[in-house]
Amino acid sequence: MPTFEFSVLSDEISQDFGHACEVAVSKFGMRWIELRTLWDKNIVELDSSEVAEAARLVRKHGLRVSCIAGPLYKVDWPGAPVPAHNEQRDHFNASFTFDQQDEVLDRSISRAKTFTASRVRCFDFWRLDDQGPYRAAMNLALQNAAERAGRQGITLVLENEHACNTATGAEAAQVLAQVQSKHFMLNWDPGNAAMAGEVPFPGGYDLLPKDRIGLCHCKDVAINGSAREWAQVGKGIIDWAGQFVALKRDGYRGVISLETHWRGAGSPEASSIQSWEGMKAACDKADLRMP
Repeated sequence: MPTFEFSVLSDEISQDFGHACEVAVSKFGMRWIELRTLWDKNIVELDSSEVAEAARLVRKHGLRVSCIAGPLYKVDWPGAPVPAHNEQRDHFNASFTFDQQDEVLDRSISRAKTFTASRVRCFDFWRLDDQGPYRAAMNLALQNAAERAGRQGITLVLENEHACNTATGAEAAQVLAQVQSKHFMLNWDPGNAAMAGEVPFPGGYDLLPKDRIGLCHCKDVAINGSAREWAQVGKGIIDWAGQFVALKRDGYRGVISLETHWRGAGSPEASSIQSWEGMKAACDKADLRMP
């Protein structure tokens, strides 16, 4: 058995979900897949027939679902001043309001149960210039959502996202210290932390409570002059071999999902195949067993 389980977000290969599943199995050798957008629709906006078809395709290809990567709390915090210069916001075909977030949570939990996934991904609202006056209320929202998910046997995983209020390992550690629910963990994303200017490994990672990492996303970042941009895994600034060694050392035995983002190979599928090669090279360097 490999040290970790490996997964890929299906839409990083194709919006054709059946094709994405086929590629994940035949070209990547994966046994897990993560669901965000399928057929150009967000996972929480699929109708019942689309959900049934997606579940059929997952079974057909012998896959398991690592996480429902929905858009929970990827909205503005109500009453807070919106920054004049917003960072790029990736909505992934979701357009819910703050008042609809209970519905988004319920749909996410429902999807998790349908696909027998143990994880639902969330964020903590679009980034504010000063989150201080609102932080306690945000944490309470996360706590309450985690408890609701936990009653259904689901763990809520907060993704550190450079466009949201928790962008880095340092910020994630602070939130985890405040939101103590046993149903609340971190979706550690070194790429997003690097986009926010942090050195994610070893810097940000060293600050995290290792027993509360519930999922890990893998992508890479390059520095181009004063800008940061997505890169093929293994061609950027993130020490993925070192990160893999540390995760193994610290007892992580969960899923690591490829979330390519980089499109330098010309298409999502080709770019993801190249990034998967970079992931495998980092695993070889870290002396990890692969699928």
